[in-house]
Amino acid sequence: MPESVVVAEEWVRPATVRDLSGSLSDPVPVAALRTEALRLLGELPVEANPLYRKYGYFGQVELSGVDAVRQGPPVAVPHAPPNTVQIVQDASGTRTHLPESLRSAGVRIESLSEIWGGGPPAGPEFLAELATPTDRLGALSLALLNRGYRLLVPSGLGRTVHVQEFSILSEPHQALSVRRSIVVGAGAEVLHTEEVHSVGPADHQRLYASSTSIDAAADSRVASLVVHAPDRRTVSIYDRRAVLGDRTRLGWVYAGFGGFRTKVRNRSTLTGNGAKFEDMQTFYGDTDQQYDTAMRVEHVGTDTHSQSITRGVFKDHARGMSRGLVRIEPPARRTLSYLSEHAMLLSPHARSDTNPDLEILCRDVKATHSSSVAPVDPEKVFYLESRGMKEGDAVRMIGEGFLSFVLDRSPIGNLRDLLYPHLASRWDGSDLFWTEGKYPTLPTLAFTGTDPGTDWRFDSKLR
Repeated sequence: MPESVVVAEEWVRPATVRDLSGSLSDPVPVAALRTEALRLLGELPVEANPLYRKYGYFGQVELSGVDAVRQGPPVAVPHAPPNTVQIVQDASGTRTHLPESLRSAGVRIESLSEIWGGGPPAGPEFLAELATPTDRLGALSLALLNRGYRLLVPSGLGRTVHVQEFSILSEPHQALSVRRSIVVGAGAEVLHTEEVHSVGPADHQRLYASSTSIDAAADSRVASLVVHAPDRRTVSIYDRRAVLGDRTRLGWVYAGFGGFRTKVRNRSTLTGNGAKFEDMQTFYGDTDQQYDTAMRVEHVGTDTHSQSITRGVFKDHARGMSRGLVRIEPPARRTLSYLSEHAMLLSPHARSDTNPDLEILCRDVKATHSSSVAPVDPEKVFYLESRGMKEGDAVRMIGEGFLSFVLDRSPIGNLRDLLYPHLASRWDGSDLFWTEGKYPTLPTLAFTGTDPGTDWRFDSKLR
């Protein structure tokens, strides 16, 4: 399918970028990065890899008039749970709440203005991973960046640091482009949630761009969960990157429920020996929603383990694109890696494509992958019907169980039950709008056990 995107120059005007840069008091190098990103916006394709451009899963994007300068009143949010860092990204800016108990323990949050004021290299260093966009949407994220923070967690902190982040679209033609950097010291634990919502529906497209980098030192444990549930006209771009040190365990978890067009890019590098990595993604799509996700894991250290499991359920005219790449470098001996991408189609017009790839440059490894795209198994439906269930209820139960397979294996405990109300609402055709006094938020989460399980052993049989 060919791209059906309007001329990129119509999305953002140079005057808009200049106004945004001035309102944020950008240092000269940061302003220069914005200007270059604006230039690239008119030159780069939507999809950098020519092998995947034919899928056209970002068609009908129309972001003309999107406004990253617009300000508005703060959106009401629930009180932060005890001993929890709370961060709110909305039309009023970035609001943070850092409990004194964590502040006194050495946890710090630096705002965008503090980062910009940290000297000449501070701004470009903060934006280093965004500075060379390879596609049009990456350039757009950099040109319109208007929110951000850096979270620093010291080494040896003897408790889990919970970070609750809300990103809420509430204004017409609003653009939120958020850059966050999370630096985790040796032996520390961080559990971060990013919950994305909208205040009511919109009859036009809005933009949400999210860039996350995690630098996890030796013996640390980190999990980052995204609950993506904006209105069905929101165009979303996720870029998540991580570097793992010795014996570090990191988990990316993504639950996609809303949005119009959603692009997810995860890249993780296991440089430390004994590092363990998990990438768990679920998507539910109906009407004309489209998801495009890609994951890349690079094994560099020895005795590193990774597993990536992606599952999507698509109905009506929804589309899904999932591709994963595991690259095992020559020194990465005794690597254990598993890559799984599966999709279930619940209507004849739904479509999904899965493309798992392995690049193995070392002999002493065990790496496998699996993928499938298929309709719901009629034998399973027949079995449930024979037990008295209606066909629609049977299909729903099978689809929910298909997605729960991923959530049950995430590094966050009880996640399937906690996210079920979100899935049930979407299956019933309802949106998850942000309403004062009735917030669709998650409670305080917790890690699962300290050991990822026997499947991580190099001599175990991968399922």
